[in-house]
Amino acid sequence: MAKCDQGYLCEVCGQDVSAIVDSDLYLRYVIGELDPEVLHTTPERHLRCNPVLAQFIDHPDFERVVVPGEMGLANLDPDFVAERVALITRGYERLLEIAASDEDRDVTAYPLPEVIDRYRH
Repeated sequence: MAKCDQGYLCEVCGQDVSAIVDSDLYLRYVIGELDPEVLHTTPERHLRCNPVLAQFIDHPDFERVVVPGEMGLANLDPDFVAERVALITRGYERLLEIAASDEDRDVTAYPLPEVIDRYRH
């Protein structure tokens, strides 16, 4: 099977990341933590296969992820947690919006508005 026929395989579990709303790669891109220049060369993961990031999603369409230990929300600075929850949840909501849209979007329009502004400057 050709690489392009395989889809995006999760580097953690090896399964297909078939939906953008399950994509760690696109969430990190949308929130500005992944440079657009490396989007096509960066390995993909399911959001749930990156629990340290996924634990910050607070949305009714996403089943809460709990990380035990030092990297869990309960052990992090509350101000940091609040900022991360706000940003990452907005990013997840952006992925839902992209997935629900029937228009063919340019991938450069995916990020949050402030991230697009940062890339332009």
